Amino acid sequence: MAYACICHFFFVPLQREKSFNLKYIVMKAFMDKDFLLQTATAQELYHNHAAKMPIIDYHCHLIPQMVAENKRFESIAQIWLMGDHYKWRAMRSNGVDERYCTGKDTTDWEKFEKWAETVPYTFRNPLYHWTHLELKTAFGIEERLNPETARAIYDKCNDLIANDPKFCPQGLMKHYHVELVCTTDDPADSLEWHKMLKDDPKAEVRMLPTWRPDAGMNIEAATWKAYIEKLAAVAGMEIRNFADLVAALQKRHDFFESMGCRLSDHGIEEFYDEPYTDLQINDIFEKALAGKALTAHEIRQYKHAYLHAQAEMDYASGWTQQYHYGAIRNNNSKMFAQLGADTGFDSIGEFTTAKAMSHFLDEMNSEGHLAKTILYNLNPCANEVIATMLGNFQDGSVPGKIQFGSGWWFLDQKDGMEKQMMALSNLGLLSRLVGMLTDSRSFLSYPRHEYFRRTLCNILGNDIENGMIPYTGYEKARVQQMVEDICYNNAKNYFKF
Repeated sequence: MAYACICHFFFVPLQREKSFNLKYIVMKAFMDKDFLLQTATAQELYHNHAAKMPIIDYHCHLIPQMVAENKRFESIAQIWLMGDHYKWRAMRSNGVDERYCTGKDTTDWEKFEKWAETVPYTFRNPLYHWTHLELKTAFGIEERLNPETARAIYDKCNDLIANDPKFCPQGLMKHYHVELVCTTDDPADSLEWHKMLKDDPKAEVRMLPTWRPDAGMNIEAATWKAYIEKLAAVAGMEIRNFADLVAALQKRHDFFESMGCRLSDHGIEEFYDEPYTDLQINDIFEKALAGKALTAHEIRQYKHAYLHAQAEMDYASGWTQQYHYGAIRNNNSKMFAQLGADTGFDSIGEFTTAKAMSHFLDEMNSEGHLAKTILYNLNPCANEVIATMLGNFQDGSVPGKIQFGSGWWFLDQKDGMEKQMMALSNLGLLSRLVGMLTDSRSFLSYPRHEYFRRTLCNILGNDIENGMIPYTGYEKARVQQMVEDICYNNAKNYFKF
């Protein structure tokens, strides 16, 4: 009888109730001051510790000329949509014609309007959060962007851009408390804009180059031979063989170092460990220079030798080397021919690269030339692979010498960052993580650091309130210091800019 009464209590009201009154539900406000912070401890950690730390954005794709000249933008569309393949992918998925993404026959307003129409369809995509964080933190706009609010938001943003120097690149960087940015630069680059900013007594931000030598590595590319000729001209020497190439790159590497460069970055599909001899690599180089076809094995041998030479240079200079691996790029050949690279047609790759990565790092370590290294995987299935790989090559010389890079590209959203930090926590030392980066071409992307910091504090706050981390006495101070270190101090101490 008791069981029957219990059943009646739960099920009868559901049969009689035809609707549910939402006024009795207490909903958290969208993107309030405690956005993403689910506990009081998370809120305390973020507001009192994470939020106050400056930003070191040690990997981005900003255009140095825009920073040096402090470009005056004409509209929010130019800051927000120009070059942003994240938004373009979403717009295409929403049925927006390409002319509103990358076309030259549409106005800034028309592009912005199409983005505003797309935004309400991005619920649960990080673009929805990033969009409103950027509007709120840069422009003070707390209205949601949608077709009804689009014109008013567009006009308000444009008015601010036209009349307030804060919305120039250097002003935005100062507004977001950005201490330093590292751009991504080819060895053949003159770095003239870096020098211009460095010599500008009025400049309030620091911008350093990062060595990105991919063009010389991609020997299979149709543009490779022309690039070698360009590099030779810039280095002021002939490049007839692989030894010449290394010598030319070393000259440019020395020049980059004189301009303050402290990092290299390598965008690779996977790691390479095919054995080679110097004679073989020279033969491969000369074949490619003569326009002869290379085998897949020869290409991999060359890339191994090329990355090895780069790693030796980085170690000798005391630089940090970064490896971003796992992307399949330019999948849509039709759109690649029309628009070129980095326009939103790349995806996560699937490679078996753990052994090759291990062999490559072990090779450099055995030779005594393993520089500080940051490994970024694009496929989340490799999180634990990377997290365990780090421990193989830590040598006690530098805290966190081998780093697990923060969630990158398709993984720089809340779920991706949480999984990256969870793997590092379980298998390494989250406390030594060198923090977040924007990896962006937009001057409005700095709230991604805030997004990361809120996510970090939420993870720690939940653990503390669930009794998994002590939060009194010495340990409380350690947790608070851990937050500040991950947000800023670790990067400052690790890179030694």
